[in-house]
Amino acid sequence: MAEPVAHPITVAIERRIDPSRTPEATSWMQAGTDLATSFPGFLGSGWVRAGESSDLWYMLYRFRDITTLEAWEGSSQRAWWLDSGRAFADEVRVERRTGIEGWFDAPFATRVEARPRGDASPGGSITTGPVKQPIPAAPPRWKQAVTIWLGFFPTNLLATWLLGMIPGFAELPLVVRVLIATIALTPVMTYAVLPWVTRMLRPWLQRSR
Repeated sequence: MAEPVAHPITVAIERRIDPSRTPEATSWMQAGTDLATSFPGFLGSGWVRAGESSDLWYMLYRFRDITTLEAWEGSSQRAWWLDSGRAFADEVRVERRTGIEGWFDAPFATRVEARPRGDASPGGSITTGPVKQPIPAAPPRWKQAVTIWLGFFPTNLLATWLLGMIPGFAELPLVVRVLIATIALTPVMTYAVLPWVTRMLRPWLQRSR
């Protein structure tokens, strides 16, 4: 029986951070992303705040497949890191997305509202919990295809022109030229072009039609 095809998995985590501990939380979040980079299968990570006055913070990381993801999530290093932030960080929601759809779903999966479960004491923080709210589905496949093409076509066109200016490049065997081009373009598309295009097209991607 053929082995199942492994798909990259993107994980989006929403946390509430005690505003009085912002400097500590900033170092803590960065330490978590730095720690994940040392694990096999790691494909990238980052974190953002919802706003300067908001206590919502979002972390995003991606691994090669479920096996490498679970190795990170079940590691003693990550357990130690999570324990070190429990005094000021409250995990609200975790979302997983597989394959290329992770690029389209993850930015939308952070849209939630949290309602207080009790009054905050002076100098304390409000305890909140997640509100179950529908998360927009991934855009239709045809919109995903259009988005990827809009990023790939100009990038490939520019790369073809630039590579063609290298003396002797045109005389190389076709398979070698394609190999060089794809090696050069894959990280550019993954880390720069595709995230930028999806961000620019987000209103259109979110529309139902």
